[in-house]
Amino acid sequence: MIYKRMLHLATIALIGLSSVSLQADQTRPNILFVMSDDHTSQAIGAYGGRLQSLNPTPTIDQLAKEGMLMENAFCNNSICTPSRASIMTGQYSAVNGVITLREPLQPKNHYLAIEMKKAGYTTAVVGKWHLKVRPSTFDYYKVVPEQGKYINPEFFEGTYGDTKGTLVKMEGHSSDCITDSALAWLKGRDQTKPFFLKYHFKAPHDRFVYAPRYESYLADVHIPEPASLYERGNHGSIATRGHNDELIHKIGTSIGRRHERRNYIRAWANDPNLSDDEAKSMAYQEYLKRYLRCVKGVDDNLKRVIDYLKKEGLYDNTVIIYTGDQGFYLGEHDYMDKRWCYEEGMRMPLIICYPKAIEKGSRADAIVENVDYAPTMLDFAGVKTLEYMQGRSFKSILETGVEPKGWKQSAYYHYWMHMSSHANPAHIAIRTKRYKLIMFYGTLWFRGADTPSTPPGWELYDLKTDPKEMNNLYDNPEYASVVAELKIELKELRAKYKEDDPQILINKVINDYWDYDEEDRANAIAISNAMKKEVYTKKKKSKKKGK
Repeated sequence: MIYKRMLHLATIALIGLSSVSLQADQTRPNILFVMSDDHTSQAIGAYGGRLQSLNPTPTIDQLAKEGMLMENAFCNNSICTPSRASIMTGQYSAVNGVITLREPLQPKNHYLAIEMKKAGYTTAVVGKWHLKVRPSTFDYYKVVPEQGKYINPEFFEGTYGDTKGTLVKMEGHSSDCITDSALAWLKGRDQTKPFFLKYHFKAPHDRFVYAPRYESYLADVHIPEPASLYERGNHGSIATRGHNDELIHKIGTSIGRRHERRNYIRAWANDPNLSDDEAKSMAYQEYLKRYLRCVKGVDDNLKRVIDYLKKEGLYDNTVIIYTGDQGFYLGEHDYMDKRWCYEEGMRMPLIICYPKAIEKGSRADAIVENVDYAPTMLDFAGVKTLEYMQGRSFKSILETGVEPKGWKQSAYYHYWMHMSSHANPAHIAIRTKRYKLIMFYGTLWFRGADTPSTPPGWELYDLKTDPKEMNNLYDNPEYASVVAELKIELKELRAKYKEDDPQILINKVINDYWDYDEEDRANAIAISNAMKKEVYTKKKKSKKKGK
């Protein structure tokens, strides 16, 4: 394989060099960026919550003890490809052009890799890439095609400038294979330079195929269930529930039987003799155990890499960043997957350890977004934030725990993939440290974009009094001034991030329903009534190649 050839050539090149020249550049830290797919903060012990007692992530928790845990890290578009594009570019989706799962991030826009290489780092990415084109801007890559396989995964392997790569196959579970590959690169890298490694797991992405050795893990344990799995309260709006709850079977895929097209009952609790709650609980238990077994595999494999860094004397001079590409729903509100901008989907886990500069066991509640990740990593590498990046480095927050003057006080969110896969309506949102204001505009971005197909609606949550987002306060007159202020700020953010262009057709609907007067509400009810009558018909898969 390519990494074996690299190791051989590196060994030859090092023969005869002095011991001084063998030392890597110690003036700047190595950077290890670890990202799992769909690993949510509520499944990390250090973040607390109902799963903490299960001790699912001892390795990641130890990183938090030795570094800083960010309490308010957010994704601006909670779906794999757009989030990864924002991390690579430091730009919001509307600017980098990756708004859905469809758009590629072209090599010329792989800004983080390009700038790290220019800064003198040896660079690599291993694991799940999911940005359509090969990451040929890295010195070395070994990435799975699209989502990749959990068992016996295939990889495209290549070096800088190789836009095709060589297809190679490994035996075993993807988390093990990805870690084997990361360790192989670390051992064979150019040791005269600091390294930048993006180490990306496929796990714990849905389907949750875990390594066989974890079959007994949690087998006899009852996983704590969120109250909102059964009680919805005043969560949601006409946009997510329909008029008088008439759309709850059509919007938002579910754990229980609620959603007519996609839920976990069919796979794991398909017994007609079970009540709805009994079936839901059975499906939830299977869902969580499979998910957490995948998480366990991630945590155990991460320990292998950290042990290597410590053994080789690299740990103290390495910035280790652990995150997920977005959050994920573990039964909250009877939802699965991500996409929604509620806390479980919008929040990203973010733990950063760097013994030389970050205080052990520290926490920060500063609002940071995935567009800020690239500027921060580049800052550690000694590179100033590039003008084309919309994000901002939070390195000083990591080092001091203090927000610099003028630091952002809100996060922006935009989910574009209207009613795709998991039946989530398109929406925009603003999230401050206390409030979250959401507008569901209910239409596609590319077809029929000036007409809603699901009812538009607004939601407001007071996260200080209602951290689980169980009570939509949008129509509460006591919060009218809060709504007005947040709408002004939301409009300003949309202009700042170049999302308010009238040529973007969805903006007609957003503008039409911005004030949400009585006429708007009546129109939303009419849309809801019409949608209720629609009958779901399963599409037949084409047997034609490429369809």
